[in-house]
Amino acid sequence: MSASNCDILIQGGGPVGLACAAWTLQKFPDAKVILIDRNPVNDADLVAADSRGIALSHGSKLLLDTIHAWPTDSADIYRVHVSQAGRFGRALMIREELNQDALGHIIRYRDIHVTLRQALRSIQSKTPHFAWQHISKEAEQPNIEAKCIVHAEGGLFKTQDWVESGRDYGQSALVGLVEVESSVPHQAWERFTAEGPLAVLPSHYGPNILNLVWCGSPQSSQHRLQLSDADFLSSLQSEFGSRIGRFLKIQDRRLYELGLNYRKEITKDNEVWIGNAAQTLHPVAGQGLNLGLRDAYLLAEKLVGVFSGAIENQTPGDIQSALESYAQTRKVDRTTTIGLTDFMARVFTSNLAPVVLARGLALSALQWLPPVKTALARQMMFGRR
Repeated sequence: MSASNCDILIQGGGPVGLACAAWTLQKFPDAKVILIDRNPVNDADLVAADSRGIALSHGSKLLLDTIHAWPTDSADIYRVHVSQAGRFGRALMIREELNQDALGHIIRYRDIHVTLRQALRSIQSKTPHFAWQHISKEAEQPNIEAKCIVHAEGGLFKTQDWVESGRDYGQSALVGLVEVESSVPHQAWERFTAEGPLAVLPSHYGPNILNLVWCGSPQSSQHRLQLSDADFLSSLQSEFGSRIGRFLKIQDRRLYELGLNYRKEITKDNEVWIGNAAQTLHPVAGQGLNLGLRDAYLLAEKLVGVFSGAIENQTPGDIQSALESYAQTRKVDRTTTIGLTDFMARVFTSNLAPVVLARGLALSALQWLPPVKTALARQMMFGRR
């Protein structure tokens, strides 16, 4: 295969692009695929990179297990406690209610990234027509002719060069690792404050070292970033309460700006957008990467269907039809997940009395109406197909 000609061009070597390539090649090893990866060739260069904890659903674990891409270091979530600071209303979700091994998992971004690279390399040995091209971030895009172009070069909100639909929430997420006095093993805490959600999540460092995601206004978040450790921990204690004892240490504080970007149309002619290139979500429900992985898995199924049949005889119409079918298949899951995340990001930051009352009642309803809680939890875990 010429390096400048292929059936499928995947632009983006992050987790979603890697997963799409891996699933496509696993199902159809003879696929003519080029992956453009702007990350370094050496995994060691990524190990010191992004260490923030990422929430992955149990559904994502089941998908990644199919390509042996589940990181060794992960922290399982068996229970999720949801509450709002200074207001009534709380809900507790437990794995037994759903008859699942776990409700979700927390993994460092760099671990999922490196593990997917390793999984793709393992598959690569059986794929004679796959080219994995590493180019620097400053280099121009190589001239490649492809029958289908997959855009998986998503990035973070405010770093993206596209804005089609969405909103700037006027929030930043401060993330870090906190040591606590007496944690509850395998439990995640989601607490809604006046400025946004505050999540304390398990980590693989041990039961008393937890991932922190504290959302607030850019001004408040920047102020918290600059506080001394003692003052930061005091402020966090005041906002979170004493459910897990005292907060003892904080490390690796970082800020990320938050917003919603999403494309109304995720296909055009022979092009398709997946993951953060199709939608960038608020982290309130931890759905961004999970939705992107479902994008990648289902797109791989469609691509294999169109390219594994008559290998040399696909028409542009065949490819466009397959992509349109993919977009239709993803419509309900995308719409539901984007809408639910956007709703939660906005309604849980409102301090209007009727909204405060309504969300307290909603949390109470989740606790006392098991079918509603189960339906919400299953959407978070597996999406909708």
